[in-house]
Amino acid sequence: MSWHESLASVGRWVVASRPGFLVVTLGAVLTGIGSAAACGVVIDRPAALATVVLALLAHAAVNLHNDWGDALIGSDAANTERIGPFTGGSRVVQDGVFSAAQLRDMVQMLGMVVVGGGLLLTARAGPGLLAIGLAGLALGWAYSHPRLALMSRGVGELAVAAGWWLVVIGADYVQRRHFDAAPALAGVSLALLIAAMLWVAEFPDARSDAQVGKRTLVVRLGPVRAAWGHLVLVLSAHAWLAGWWLALWLPTTAWWALGSAPLSLVAAIGLIVRARQPRRLRPVIVLTLGAVVLHAALLIAAFVSVMRQR
Repeated sequence: MSWHESLASVGRWVVASRPGFLVVTLGAVLTGIGSAAACGVVIDRPAALATVVLALLAHAAVNLHNDWGDALIGSDAANTERIGPFTGGSRVVQDGVFSAAQLRDMVQMLGMVVVGGGLLLTARAGPGLLAIGLAGLALGWAYSHPRLALMSRGVGELAVAAGWWLVVIGADYVQRRHFDAAPALAGVSLALLIAAMLWVAEFPDARSDAQVGKRTLVVRLGPVRAAWGHLVLVLSAHAWLAGWWLALWLPTTAWWALGSAPLSLVAAIGLIVRARQPRRLRPVIVLTLGAVVLHAALLIAAFVSVMRQR
């Protein structure tokens, strides 16, 4: 294989991993690192870089695994209302770019890299990281694998929230070398908004998901009730942050992250209005993703501000 062909192959795998969503994981990792720094921890930069790389590779593997699982049950193939590139998967299997078996093999390769790197990082940071990593990998596997298929049982959204909550806690642990309440509290609001992003993305896919027995919360609740549920979720995320900030458990600047609330509310209202018109939900999806990125960025800025005051 020539250099040009190798580069093209890498590019196809990058596209298959849905790189646009990896920014969410980057935000979660930096939030965890920022949480440790705000508490006076001197940042271990090599460990921080390793955390970022391993988390991004793990997220890429989860995305590929999800496409593999959807290819097996046929939900992506049946999807005619997807809003690319946000819903309906990467479609690399449906478009003939890769086979489902190739996705499975790449997931296994990435999994070995992540596990190997995670063990090395655990030796540096402490045994608690091993528990976090194993829990995260288990959630990522169980979310899409046909044996459990959490995504089809109405708990996929909870699994996603738990997975990204663990990313925040794990990134903090690598720096702090022990568990602390700060990242656990700060990570909840971001994790809930990430779950809200998945929730919105399920609307355009609901019809095809229902056809193949993939019973997400949107399928189970129906579009109208699911839209109101999404509103409750984003309100809960911001209320959680505000509550713990008022209780003085989060830094004095943590309220900055409430700046994502207007985006979330506009998206939630748009979803309620267009719940039965999934083809018109692109702006809602973009706003929801923007709220996640903004929330993470503001949390990170809040932590950095506290760090500089020390």
